[in-house]
Amino acid sequence: MKTIHIGTSSPYDVHIERGSLLKSGELISSVTNSKKAAVITDDTVNELYSEELIKSLQRNGINADIFVFPHGEQSKNLHTLGEIFDFLCKKRITRSDFLIALGGGVVGDITGFAAACFLRGIKFVQIPTTLLAQVDSSVGGKTAVDIPGGKNLVGAFKQPALVICDSDTLRTLPEEELSCGMAEVIKYGMIRDKNLFEKCESHSITDIHEVMDDIVYTCIDIKRQVVENDEFDNGERMILNFGHTLGHAIEGWHKYTDYTHGMGVSAGMCMMTRRLCSSDIAERLEKCAEAYKLPVNTEAPMKELLPFCTKDKKCEASNISYIICPEIGRAEIKKVSVDDFRILMEG
Repeated sequence: MKTIHIGTSSPYDVHIERGSLLKSGELISSVTNSKKAAVITDDTVNELYSEELIKSLQRNGINADIFVFPHGEQSKNLHTLGEIFDFLCKKRITRSDFLIALGGGVVGDITGFAAACFLRGIKFVQIPTTLLAQVDSSVGGKTAVDIPGGKNLVGAFKQPALVICDSDTLRTLPEEELSCGMAEVIKYGMIRDKNLFEKCESHSITDIHEVMDDIVYTCIDIKRQVVENDEFDNGERMILNFGHTLGHAIEGWHKYTDYTHGMGVSAGMCMMTRRLCSSDIAERLEKCAEAYKLPVNTEAPMKELLPFCTKDKKCEASNISYIICPEIGRAEIKKVSVDDFRILMEG
């Protein structure tokens, strides 16, 4: 087992080990004395892993009820959140109990937000089962739901009590989900770690599992460094949004249905790099993205994407922040007026 300690205001550990889902009850018992939990998951993950998790919890004296909602970004909304709150009331979850997020980024985001709000805050544990969730969204404490006005606009900072990453769960992922996660892995290489990017370059969607354990550890450690320096996203942490300014806009343009978050991030990284960085960096990034069957552009007209960008939480007053990588392994935060950003993107 590899363990990374996240030294935030509420510190916690991330455990990375193949087969760790089978001993999740033991690991969870090390961070809480509670014997009652609510597992929040989606219908896809429920069929795959809920039984293993419940058995492990029971072996360690923890009773748990399960709330299941339809998979997909379209479920990450206030309606589903309300249903979770009603479920927690029905099952008489108290402040001494805890929640478990079993699933991908959508599950982790909405469960974390529910934990931040219910009874003004209860503990929760992340058990991410997708690559994107393991390397990115399960660590750092950002939780949120989407509203008609935009993606992740209603949320809270809520650090988990524990994160359990079982890389065996990644082998059940459909290829599209694996590609989605690799977009975030490539992002980490671009913003902070040239060696990680080169590792991505030297593999493809067909053989990336050979180095998956190292990739998950490296990405989480990069995020640890960034989050410890800027827990509440006021400075350096913004570099984690590379590709997201346009990426979220592309997701919104597609109504969060036929376009995954990873696809949006990939297209957003490539489009931004092509416009604002050297051609050799853009070519390497696009070639790497294509090796994981990720898009490097979008059919959405830029003039239709820009309104989504101005609704994003990266906007402050009349300014907008975006990230560029002038060289692989180094990111810069840029802040310009919305009008200047529009000129840059339409130029």
